[in-house]
Amino acid sequence: MPILNKDMSLCISLAARPSNIGTRFHNYLYDLLGLNFVYKAFAPVDIEQAVAGIRGLPIRGAAVSMPYKEAVIPLVDVLDPSAKAIDSVNTIVNDHGTLTAYNTDYIAIVRLLKDHSVPTTHSVLLRGSGGMAKAVAAALRDTGFTAVTIVARNEESGRALAGLYGFGWRPEVDGATADLIINVTPLGMSGADQDAQSFDDQTVAASQMVFDVVALPAETPLIKAARAAGKPVITGAEVIAIQAEEQFVLYTGVRPSAEQVREASEFSRQA
Repeated sequence: MPILNKDMSLCISLAARPSNIGTRFHNYLYDLLGLNFVYKAFAPVDIEQAVAGIRGLPIRGAAVSMPYKEAVIPLVDVLDPSAKAIDSVNTIVNDHGTLTAYNTDYIAIVRLLKDHSVPTTHSVLLRGSGGMAKAVAAALRDTGFTAVTIVARNEESGRALAGLYGFGWRPEVDGATADLIINVTPLGMSGADQDAQSFDDQTVAASQMVFDVVALPAETPLIKAARAAGKPVITGAEVIAIQAEEQFVLYTGVRPSAEQVREASEFSRQA
């Protein structure tokens, strides 16, 4: 990485519980490709002030994670179609004071469903109703899935998400099964919920595939249970690698090779 200098572009992430994954991913590629950039993660105490700081400093770009994906919408100037379609933001790009919001989570989910050849005839239980759940629900709809049920304790947000995409809703799993089960909640994430398994063993056993968007750790309790049951999995580490690659391109204008992305992804998970 170049020595810090006045011309260096700064990119950041904004999350309630930031990790080093994005920091290591982006900085690895900056160094590998000789780019005069640096990346730093933050846990903002005031999201409005944080976004104002992006504009005012100026910071080139920011990744946006839970719980700020919807809160930043009124704070930016332009919503790219990828964010506008699902009213959720995971990337902000600053072009000379104009903040444009994108959602690269959606792109990642669509690509992974296709890369893993998940049949669109699969029934789906999608647990969660926040910003990332919107990206997943939109990707499911747009790739042809129809038998989808949103599982969310919050009836208002759960019904709203289900209605938006023409899916069903239920407050709890309560014995329901599906071919594809997807966790889009913090359950299993490092921290207070790290030991929580978002779907029980019976639901895992009845499924054909298990998908957990939690990236840290990649081997969540749900993913471990799925592997133990012999189920194919899609991990949050895969999601974060693709969405981070797209963010990298938006920030720098440079498209790394598939091998460079793989190396950066592996490096990002070492700490």
